Amino acid sequence: MSKIERFDLALVGGGIMSATLGVLIKLVNPKAKIVLFERLDQVALESSNPWHNAGTGHAALCELNYMPDSKDGSLPDPSKAIAINEQFQVSRQFWSALVALGILSSPESFIRTVPHMTFVRGEKDVDYLARRFEALKHQPLFAGMQFSKDPKEIAKWAPLIIEGRAQESIAATFIEQGTDVDYGAITQQLISWLTKKGVQVETSVEVNNLYQYQDGAWQLSLSGEHYQRIVRADRVFVGAGGWALKLLQKAGIPEINGYGTFPVSGHFLRTDNPEVVAKHQAKVYSQAQVGAPPMSVPHLDTRVVDGKTSLLFGPFAGLNPKFLKYGSLLDLPLSIRPRNIIPYLSVALKNFDLVTYLIKEVTKSRKQKIDGLRGFVPNADPADWTLYEAGQRAQVIKPAKGGGVLQFGTEVIASRDGTISGLLGASPGASVSVSVMLDVMSKMYPNQMAGWVKELGEVIPALGKNLNNDPKLAKKILADTAKALKLKA
Repeated sequence: MSKIERFDLALVGGGIMSATLGVLIKLVNPKAKIVLFERLDQVALESSNPWHNAGTGHAALCELNYMPDSKDGSLPDPSKAIAINEQFQVSRQFWSALVALGILSSPESFIRTVPHMTFVRGEKDVDYLARRFEALKHQPLFAGMQFSKDPKEIAKWAPLIIEGRAQESIAATFIEQGTDVDYGAITQQLISWLTKKGVQVETSVEVNNLYQYQDGAWQLSLSGEHYQRIVRADRVFVGAGGWALKLLQKAGIPEINGYGTFPVSGHFLRTDNPEVVAKHQAKVYSQAQVGAPPMSVPHLDTRVVDGKTSLLFGPFAGLNPKFLKYGSLLDLPLSIRPRNIIPYLSVALKNFDLVTYLIKEVTKSRKQKIDGLRGFVPNADPADWTLYEAGQRAQVIKPAKGGGVLQFGTEVIASRDGTISGLLGASPGASVSVSVMLDVMSKMYPNQMAGWVKELGEVIPALGKNLNNDPKLAKKILADTAKALKLKA
């Protein structure tokens, strides 16, 4: 009979979520015995991989999804944008502390200042952006934001989007405190430190199933040559991207009933031409097309990976049933259960324009994609740009009265006894990983959290505080983290 391998915590998935939770637990409980399983042969190869995401430090500085327009023409509600920014500030504080502790290496290896912009065309969107700016310009966490309708001013911020542009109604906002983040580098560095602290990190090992013992602990059923192992963990976190739905369903917890995911693949145009790259130092977001999923907001991004700067434009969405880039074509059909079939059908019927949009995206030619790029870069030379497939995103389908709703954002699913939890959803994802993992900790360790406040406060100084309601503290935290991470304040 195989020997039982016992752990306090099992992390499923080698991405930034599992890595962040592992570090948080090790900081508050250094003796915790932890194991991490990754089905691929390296960590950070799925959504955390720098080429599988746009690397935006999502702080709602430029993303319009977090602040939809009002219906009556009044100032749009900034509360969601502020909440996302608050969450990103938690990540900045945590990463700053980890640099000081030597857990993360030099800030230049994973984060740098890249201004964030929003760019719109047409009178309607220009009016909306002006009102959005009015609602945000006095918010402490958005200090320094600028607005302009003057092409000459916008050209100073992002010359590529003005060169060759015909006269039309345009507007943009600009804020220098934006960032470009390499979440793959963060993940690898965190997991490297975890390994040094005794965490058992196993790659090329897939968790196939989960069984709960009567005492609440979990047995993890592993793949291939590992199938005979008996791995027992008191608690399990499933940070496996789109795979989380499948594993939580197999775990049989009632909290996952009715949930589904809507997978969307992403493709980007990329240029490494140094002459083109030198003319654009910003992440520029715009309005999504009618019917497009929120994660498909078009943007033109400065991207720095392994010290090399490129520009990305996209995403162009694709219809793909895989829950992960390295997943299976059967992922979507095999996720359908009696309790989520109605939410799935409900979302399909309510979002017919989304299906239409995705079909159009799949059938787009290269010329049509270049035409989309030229909406941002009028003088774009097709020879400078190549198309590549980025990561797979699985948007949450949440059960609701009368069926289901397609939900933007992330959703923490936890069992009633707190012994297992998982994460569904996509953006803002990695940007708010620390805040989300603190939420996971509160659900999995409700009795211990109060005793961990001191340790957590040492790495997140403004833990539990609302920065936007305290201008003085907001200014200090922004300045302190900018200095620690070598960013522009």
